[in-house]
Amino acid sequence: MTSRFSEYRIMWVLVFFDLPTETKKERKAAAKFRKNLLEDGFTMFQFSIYLRHCPSAENADVHIKRVKRILPEVGKVGILRVTDKQ
Repeated sequence: MTSRFSEYRIMWVLVFFDLPTETKKERKAAAKFRKNLLEDGFTMFQFSIYLRHCPSAENADVHIKRVKRILPEVGKVGILRVTDKQ
């Protein structure tokens, strides 16, 4: 029997991004993206790296889909999902 809180089941979602901030519009889009990440329960690890603890792979998928829905028009965004054990 596997534990409900197995370190192989618990996930971490990391969002890495490099967004342009040269114009007022770009700065506003970058700030909105960071604000949305925080509102979805992510924590800032570094200025352009946010992470979130998820109790399961299914929950991680939900948050990854939310991040994909709020992607800014320009810039680069990467999403990494790892188990707690990794």
